[in-house]
Amino acid sequence: MLEPIARFFSKALKSADIRRKLLITLAILIVFRLAAHIPAAGIDRNSLQALFSGSQLLSLLDVFSGGTLANFSIMALGLGPYINASIIFQLLTFVIPSLEELSKEGEFGQEKINRYTRFVAVPLAGLQAFAMYALLKSQGIIGTLPPINLVALVLTMIAGTVFAVWLGELITEYGISNGISFLIFAGIVARLPVTLGQTVSVYNSADLFKMLIFLTASIIIVGLIVFMNEATRQIPISYARRVNKASASSSYLPLRLNQAGVIPIIFAVSLVLLPSLISQGLSGASNPQIAQFAVRLSQAFNPQTLLYNIFYFLLVFGFTYFYTAIVFSPEKISENLQKNGGFVPGIRPGSQTTKYLSGVLSRITLVGATFLGLIAVLPSFFQNAVGVANLAIGGTGILIVVSVVLEFTREIESQLVMRRYEGFLR
Repeated sequence: MLEPIARFFSKALKSADIRRKLLITLAILIVFRLAAHIPAAGIDRNSLQALFSGSQLLSLLDVFSGGTLANFSIMALGLGPYINASIIFQLLTFVIPSLEELSKEGEFGQEKINRYTRFVAVPLAGLQAFAMYALLKSQGIIGTLPPINLVALVLTMIAGTVFAVWLGELITEYGISNGISFLIFAGIVARLPVTLGQTVSVYNSADLFKMLIFLTASIIIVGLIVFMNEATRQIPISYARRVNKASASSSYLPLRLNQAGVIPIIFAVSLVLLPSLISQGLSGASNPQIAQFAVRLSQAFNPQTLLYNIFYFLLVFGFTYFYTAIVFSPEKISENLQKNGGFVPGIRPGSQTTKYLSGVLSRITLVGATFLGLIAVLPSFFQNAVGVANLAIGGTGILIVVSVVLEFTREIESQLVMRRYEGFLR
């Protein structure tokens, strides 16, 4: 099993272009991890670590900041504001006609939307930085700061977010794979030894059976994630210009069961944490009614409650359909097939092909969305059924790690194929 992997990376490293991209990606990751350990001033580190170790929600939020929040580094907010800004603009594309038209203009339109997203991420980072200060102040981790120090802290957090987004875009442009997902992946992997150490430390010889269940379930889950990420629905395509029947029948349009990848879970986490973060921020309020509301909100959205898991599942399910509708357009595919003389056997070109592709996509997305939703709520099931206390990021973390690794290898493989094709043409 290891030999094909070694052979694959050996071929990749022989390519100067791929080797350069790998080195750029590695260098950016090193810079990111170094910046993640530069602490902001005025924070009680011991109290901060105690707060995160006792809160599954904050631990999950730390994962999606790229592992920077638990240290409260200068990049404590990480990629959160940018992700939230992306959610806002993707929702607005269905509401504002000008943005919808812009999203259909290909690479140029997407670049303009990305620029607007970066602009909106800056004020969002400022709001989240102030909210984080209020939360830490209510927990006694940071004292009351003078106005000038508070402004400096907020500006530092904003600069850290801008820097993290810039590093992610550098990986996307000059490195390999999607930079934002890769930085989140790096944060999860960096925390993995600590998480595994905490999990193993709570076990004794009597818990050996639970450990075996956990390891077996982890292997099965990884296999299912790989299967779902690679599974496709092959739609046969014929071309009117082709005479050879064998050639005509060998053309397929592959529709992946999971068109959206890990993006729905990343979006859903950004929203599912809001009620709990609001409740923690209001918990120190002097008004007894507000404090009581904060307690009820915290109890309702505890990760072990049914309401939290249903809300989380529905968010992931809905975002999967939503993001799939953005990345895959049956109308555009049908139009391109018609222009090139292609058609689905038994289906008339044009609107009938669009309707057929939409129906197939809706059915396979149902499977993918259900799978992603179940993976998202998996940690709560394990914690209740197996009694493992350190699985707050289990299903979500595994899904992101496996998906990013698969995307990473696909990117390298596609570049190797392109390199062989260019060599053949020469």
